[in-house]
Amino acid sequence: MSISSKINIKNKRATFEYHLLDKYTAGIRLLGTEIKSIRQGKANINDSFCSFFDDGLYIRNMHIAEYSFGSFYNHEAKRDRQLLLTKKELKKLKEKGEEKGFTIVPLRIFISERGFAKVEIALAQGKKDFDKRETIKERESKRELDRIMKR
Repeated sequence: MSISSKINIKNKRATFEYHLLDKYTAGIRLLGTEIKSIRQGKANINDSFCSFFDDGLYIRNMHIAEYSFGSFYNHEAKRDRQLLLTKKELKKLKEKGEEKGFTIVPLRIFISERGFAKVEIALAQGKKDFDKRETIKERESKRELDRIMKR
């Protein structure tokens, strides 16, 4: 197992803010310096989201730091990057994503066994405030049980 396959950048807020319905794994169309930065672990997807443009699904607001050894070929940190999915998956996501209350959020970035950068995205529905409070209660009760079991 190489060092690059241990890269696993997560969006922890997504599970707190949304009910996740369907999950998909998509490839990303990247530049050379972008994949090198991701392999160094210098990416952030906390504020990012996915939206459709005329020719496909794009991830927006994903921050990939500039590659430290890149010259004038370096990339922009926050540009739109195209996600690579099958036509069937794109059609399904577009239909569901246009319904009121649904959105497409990225969950994590990882490096596949073949060395490609992949994004796990989910079709999600926003949580209400009382749902978020219930999530916090469940998390705290789980921690408390773990503490008791540890003793």
